[in-house]
Amino acid sequence: MGISPAELSETDIHEDPNTPVKAAVAGRSPTQIALSRLRADKIAVVCLVVVVIYVLIAIFAPLLTDLFGVQLHQGDPVKDLDATNFPLYGPPDHGFTWKAPLGIAPNTGNDNLADWLYGARTSLIVATISTAASTLIGVVVGLIAGFSTGWVDRLINFIVDVFLSLPFILVALAVAPIIVIRFGQSPGKLVFWQFTALLLVLSLLTWMTLARLVRGEVLSLREREFVQAARVIGVPTRRILFKELLPNLLAPIIVSISLGLPAFVTAEAGLAYLGIGVVGVPSWGQTINRAVTFFDSYPLYLYAPVFGVLILVMALNLLGDAVRDAFDPKTRR
Repeated sequence: MGISPAELSETDIHEDPNTPVKAAVAGRSPTQIALSRLRADKIAVVCLVVVVIYVLIAIFAPLLTDLFGVQLHQGDPVKDLDATNFPLYGPPDHGFTWKAPLGIAPNTGNDNLADWLYGARTSLIVATISTAASTLIGVVVGLIAGFSTGWVDRLINFIVDVFLSLPFILVALAVAPIIVIRFGQSPGKLVFWQFTALLLVLSLLTWMTLARLVRGEVLSLREREFVQAARVIGVPTRRILFKELLPNLLAPIIVSISLGLPAFVTAEAGLAYLGIGVVGVPSWGQTINRAVTFFDSYPLYLYAPVFGVLILVMALNLLGDAVRDAFDPKTRR
């Protein structure tokens, strides 16, 4: 005798309770996969902590100087230095003192710890602004060059080739002083134009590699179906570039940013050592420049900024390598 479907209860139509139920598989986006890889990388996590510590030092430099009881540009050569312009307390000739944990600078009597803390702020500000500006220029130029055809693409490639042919150090040494002399003679504007010249040199001479990378990615993406469909239905070019293509370029852009930050930190210190920097504003490069002549008699004066740059650049480089591997779909970590 048959049983009609209406006579079946819900319990009767359920599967056997002893049958194992497969867990639902939740999909993950490429960004989620990359972030999970980063969290699993212990070296990347340690480097991220180091970078965050440096950022906090840069942000709270005034509070940290008050905490240690040191001040910026408060040295008194008469009270703090002897007849040879060397410190009367602290290294190199005296023991450690909390009055000046890293000692004081010869000739000026300024506290080295205060200079170090504010130097971290200068380096990170310059590196962050330069990276943002260079990335913006490179992405925009690369998008336009990759999506364009004909003379526009050839013109942009010619401009990129011209900038790539310029020697960075020589152009920086020539252009930065010209900008300062031309615009920085007005009272109160010298520091502003020195800072602006440094940022312009770092930003306008470093965007070409990212532009080339973005252009190559766009050349392969512009023939995809979603781009062709957007063009057929009349989507504006600007929307195609920034709404359709740009989201597919986030991985190489993030990698470029992560690798560009340490390069700019090093470049800022190197240019400051060569005299292209902001006079009157603490900088690790300027401290290194002053400390070189005292290396034999006062090595700590040189070691403090050198190790500051070394640790920050190493942490940023290792973190950048981890980000690159995490966002590379061919990498399995």
